[in-house]
Amino acid sequence: MSPGRIVSLNTARARRIDADGRSFVSAIGKRPVAEAVRVHTLGLDGDEQADPSLHGGLSKALYAYPHEHYPFWQTVRAQARVALWDEPLACGTLGENLTIEGLLETQAWIGDRLRFADCELAVSGPRLPCFKLNAAIGFAQAAKLMVQSGYCGFYLAVVRPGTLRAGETFDLLPGPREVSVSELFRARAARSDV
Repeated sequence: MSPGRIVSLNTARARRIDADGRSFVSAIGKRPVAEAVRVHTLGLDGDEQADPSLHGGLSKALYAYPHEHYPFWQTVRAQARVALWDEPLACGTLGENLTIEGLLETQAWIGDRLRFADCELAVSGPRLPCFKLNAAIGFAQAAKLMVQSGYCGFYLAVVRPGTLRAGETFDLLPGPREVSVSELFRARAARSDV
């Protein structure tokens, strides 16, 4: 498989969000970072997870999302009349630390490794959406659309800390290839109440 690439490296601090009659703390609205960022076993410098029971920890240190899915979200946002048809969606909007290209959920398997020049990450599982995604995307059906489309992205564990930056490429090192991200997502989503 040809190398993948980081389109955008994104971080955020947790902040209070008021949406749909709810008030909650979240770091879902991440913003691109231009410089190299240090990667530790629990995530990126300058990034937070507001609810460590659901996000973060050793197996969910980073979240990657395929840039190839961004046109889908731009279209459904326009259809929901929360954005213009030609309004670009900023990288990091879905809460991802790494907006990547070249690796989709159907091509990523649990245990696969993404080898960068100064860092190595392991695919650890799919992301299950919650109501916070609805607030980030701007309409109430976003989490359900993520489940229906299977465009979930995936969590990454840090195998070898180092640094990452936007534009950097990675090689995919196959793991045991027992279950793909998309297969595990479908199984877990079927048991959730999204």
